[in-house]
Amino acid sequence: AGTPVASADPIVDTTCSYPQVMAALNTENPALAQKFNANPIAAAMLGNFLSSPPGERAQLVAEYQSTSWGQKYFGPMASIANSCNNY
Repeated sequence: AGTPVASADPIVDTTCSYPQVMAALNTENPALAQKFNANPIAAAMLGNFLSSPPGERAQLVAEYQSTSWGQKYFGPMASIANSCNNY
């Protein structure tokens, strides 16, 4: 593999844990938090994403953004990625 390139994408570069992201969602975007809580597949995907290294995350972001649901949630998740370290 090549040298990792900094992505400057808050979603890809976040150092937040799943509990931090969910705490931020519960406070800042309760409706979106509820969607993750009600959908075990979405919650598992988020957990898998957060446990992946940045190179894999960049690929996952590209895949997710090509879906209608991914496009709907990436804006709010970028905001959460910028604030979740506060939780």
